[in-house]
Amino acid sequence: MIVAIVVVVVVLLAIALMFNSLVRARNRVDNAWSQIDVQLKRRHDLIPNLVETVKGYAAHERQTFEAVTAARNTAVSVQESGNVGEVAGAENILTGALKSLFAVAEAYPDLKADTNFLALQEELTSTEDRVAYSRQFYNDSVLNYNNAIQTLPRNILARALSFSQKEFFEAAPGDDTPVSVKF
Repeated sequence: MIVAIVVVVVVLLAIALMFNSLVRARNRVDNAWSQIDVQLKRRHDLIPNLVETVKGYAAHERQTFEAVTAARNTAVSVQESGNVGEVAGAENILTGALKSLFAVAEAYPDLKADTNFLALQEELTSTEDRVAYSRQFYNDSVLNYNNAIQTLPRNILARALSFSQKEFFEAAPGDDTPVSVKF
């Protein structure tokens, strides 16, 4: 009888430890996503200032400005959905639009010397680095979480308690580097 009680206690303790490790892994993923969210919001806040600064020098590049603004607005609206795939897709489009904006800026030597532009350029470079780091941390957290819910014996508990796989935040194919803002 005592052996049966000890076995039941050990099994319950093992289940509790596995459950707690799954919850911690899920919370790390959620925390990592919130860090990406913070950096993307920072990026989205910088872009209108950058566009306005460049507009003063290259007013005839209206299509580029509209593309950047539209891509930013889409990224902001999609970010609220929390769907990792949609957010990644919208951010990849925004990255492409920013590359076009920096190509326009390259043609204006006075702009490249403007202190406002230089400050925004530095701030955006810093933000892009933070986004890349946050994405890496998020993807590492997702990998650990997905491994935890797919390996024995935790996968049995994870399936019973409806722990589901998380999606990676993937860059567009061939776009595994941040926007280059060096002149």
